[in-house]
Amino acid sequence: MTISKKARYLRGLKASVPVIIGFVPIGIAYAIIARQAGFSIGQTTFMSAAVFAGASQMMAAGMVSQGATIITMVITTFILNLRHLIMSTCVMNRMEPCPIWLRLLASYGVTDESFAVFTTESDDNRDVYFFLGLISGTCSAWVFSSFIGAVFSSFLPEIVSMSLGIALYALFIGLLLPSLTTNFRLLLLAVMTAVCNSLLCSFMASSWALIVSTLLCAFIGVFFVDLEEEKKEAENGQQ
Repeated sequence: MTISKKARYLRGLKASVPVIIGFVPIGIAYAIIARQAGFSIGQTTFMSAAVFAGASQMMAAGMVSQGATIITMVITTFILNLRHLIMSTCVMNRMEPCPIWLRLLASYGVTDESFAVFTTESDDNRDVYFFLGLISGTCSAWVFSSFIGAVFSSFLPEIVSMSLGIALYALFIGLLLPSLTTNFRLLLLAVMTAVCNSLLCSFMASSWALIVSTLLCAFIGVFFVDLEEEKKEAENGQQ
């Protein structure tokens, strides 16, 4: 039976609900960080609509408050978002053939969360309309929560604002944890990067320390992290 485009879109919208629930507190946390960095309500909300990348937005807002230069912020966020090249390729390869303009529209909404949902869905939902429904929900929630956070940031108790500030670290841990629990070499690489960044912060600005430690340890990781081999070992251990 052929499913209409509207029905496929609504399926994707329904699949976005769990992500929406997780986006709201992080969107508010980003808005608080952005407002503390001197962004207006309009700038805070527009950044969410234009960029739609939670970790990068929080990183950029934090770097603005630290007085980082534009070039430093561009390089840092570029490195942080390199994973999107791989995720976008996987999403587009999984997606059934569709017009290029629809693919370009869908590419705007590729995030860690939409990638995870779409690539784990059944083959019945491998179309662009499902993905557009998915990102309609996630993007709307992100922009709306950013706006709400920006508007009410000045009214929130200080203890709440400070506690939401750890959302960035929780976000990074959430991205890493699923892989680290089954991949010892990747865990070792993450620890190595953290140690390297801590040491470099003693000799250079923290923003540049992050860039150098990320590039250096990523280069080292190429030679000893084998994701496919670790995945097979994990699967064999579960059998």
